[in-house]
Amino acid sequence: MSKSWTERLFGGFRKTSDRLSENLSAVVESAEPIVEEEQAEEQAPEPAPEPVAEAEPTPAPTPAPATTPSPEPASIVAKVATTMRTAKLDDATLDEIEDALIVSDLGPSAAARIRDKLAEKRFGLSITERELKEAVAEEIAAILRPVAVPLEITAFPRPQVILVIGVNGSGKTTTIAKLGHWLKEDDYSVMLAAGDTFRAAAIGQLKVWADRIGAPIITGPEGGDPASIVFDAVKKATEIGTDALIVDTAGRLQNKRELMDELAKIRKVLGRLNPEAPHDVILVLDATNGQNVLGQIEIFKEVAGVTGLIMTKLDGTARGGVLVAAAEQYGLPIHAIGVGETLEDLRPFDPNLVARVIAGVA
Repeated sequence: MSKSWTERLFGGFRKTSDRLSENLSAVVESAEPIVEEEQAEEQAPEPAPEPVAEAEPTPAPTPAPATTPSPEPASIVAKVATTMRTAKLDDATLDEIEDALIVSDLGPSAAARIRDKLAEKRFGLSITERELKEAVAEEIAAILRPVAVPLEITAFPRPQVILVIGVNGSGKTTTIAKLGHWLKEDDYSVMLAAGDTFRAAAIGQLKVWADRIGAPIITGPEGGDPASIVFDAVKKATEIGTDALIVDTAGRLQNKRELMDELAKIRKVLGRLNPEAPHDVILVLDATNGQNVLGQIEIFKEVAGVTGLIMTKLDGTARGGVLVAAAEQYGLPIHAIGVGETLEDLRPFDPNLVARVIAGVA
């Protein structure tokens, strides 16, 4: 039986969740073991009094048999004390937590925000390893919840035009197919448009996916005018009453001016047919790129007017902490995440689940 997307998500994020979990554990373990000392004081038998010289020999009453803890209970107590390490949330411990968050790709801003929240709620109090991870997960979820926005088909008149952008290799074309399948599962009609005319492979790949999901596709020759293809696609989708038109676009970043001019031309053509289009400009990001995706967001936000994000490749060794950095720095809606290679592996973004995975809470 194939794994559920939740299992795949928990199986992924290895670089982030493992590293952050280990670092948070290290913070607690390196702190003074408060609970161990307290338990040791409570469990240890009182020391026998030192012998005192007697002034004169007086017959002493017969003492009651001494009760000595058996070795087995003492061993159990020692094990419990070892597993219940507790740290005190002082400035030094909070600094260590902040460092652990930064090296886990959450970024300085999000790390500082989480540190401040922990200090506000629990400064000076003791905290176990489990409690620390739970607390960090809650603060990560608080950052992610405002950007968890579902993609909804609401445009009228139809179609809702969705431009999908992203660098080559980010999983853009595959994500378009998954998104089309997702919308069709919700009973929306879908059409694809192969606007990335600079790569014959992109056109061919999208044709294969369109056939697989049973969606019509509008294409043109390699090297053709993307705006012309988009014009034909919008015209056809309008004629037949298609709910959603998903447009693939070129993923070149080497020449920002060329990309900006191309997207501007597409927007101009769309405006002549539907003044509201494009309704969505979705940037597809590869989570395995870590902090590098923040630079991609910055560029595409400038040249394309990004309205939302989809993060792919979160089923492997992705550094998913960058989701938190992106949410904190840009606040763009995150519509979905990719957790595998099949059509069913595009899923709505669940901030609570993702937060717990990142923080290493099983």
